[in-house]
Amino acid sequence: MSRAMDRPVGAAAVGPPRGDALGYGIVLLSYLGMAGSAPLVAWADAPAAIILMLRMAFAALALGVVFLRRPMIADWRRPGAAWRLIVMAAMSSLTLLLFFFAVLHTSVAIAMFLLFLMPVWVALMAPRVFHSPREPIVWPALGLALAGLAVILLPDLLGEGVTISLAGLLAALFAGFGYATYAVSVKGLTKTVAPTTISMAEAAGDALLVLPLALWQFFSTGYQVDGRAWIAAAVMGVVCTAIAYTLWIEGTRRVRVEQVTILGYIEPVAGPLYAVFLVGQMPTVWTVIGGALILGAGLLVVVFGRGEGGASVAAAAELGPL
Repeated sequence: MSRAMDRPVGAAAVGPPRGDALGYGIVLLSYLGMAGSAPLVAWADAPAAIILMLRMAFAALALGVVFLRRPMIADWRRPGAAWRLIVMAAMSSLTLLLFFFAVLHTSVAIAMFLLFLMPVWVALMAPRVFHSPREPIVWPALGLALAGLAVILLPDLLGEGVTISLAGLLAALFAGFGYATYAVSVKGLTKTVAPTTISMAEAAGDALLVLPLALWQFFSTGYQVDGRAWIAAAVMGVVCTAIAYTLWIEGTRRVRVEQVTILGYIEPVAGPLYAVFLVGQMPTVWTVIGGALILGAGLLVVVFGRGEGGASVAAAAELGPL
């Protein structure tokens, strides 16, 4: 019998598996892709619901052309997969609409800050859902990332003319909780269906749900979709959504969901950098300082975070030899 067979289970705790380096890279790349959406929306200068609907329609079209084959259809037929995909898509759409409502009734800064509380909810929720030990590095990394986000948003939060309403605050808070629920549901779905199936269901579901609001904006404002809006929607749909979402779901499959959401704080750092080239907006000193804190939080997760298999190893170590 080999020595590996003789070693007690608890001995595995000597070197718990570290995070999947490729998985972290995929997650970060996906967030860098998603971060291009906000500057492209500003560049297109189109009503939010219209550009969002076009973006999701382009994403669903791109994914459908490439991946709508028998394997994707077979994914929908797996036991319990169809209703879970529908609930996931509905949760994604509801989160988007809640965030829009929050922006209209508070401010972008307040809405973003409350939305980005989602890693807190994920950190509390995920260990219970997946029956895994709590990730030790999550809390210091989360605190550092939230501090960085607060620094970036501080000038807007303290600025004059900030409107606050209870309905807007609740919408932003529930948007963050909804996004956390969405992330956890995606993590569970990755064990059953392919990432492309999930991203296709989400893009198509979002496009359908936002369509009525987009039509209302189109007819009430008399807006005409110009060439710039079509280009922005196509780039957002293919690059920032179809490709980025699929990469994010693949990364979520490989990396603990608590770590995935904390790495998402890279978005408010990358977005202003894209804005330099698209709309000529230079990042402020607050963005630079806050971005450094957020990058530090990401570094903590990558260096000290356990891998997907680390949870089971930690649990086995707590049980000791059998």
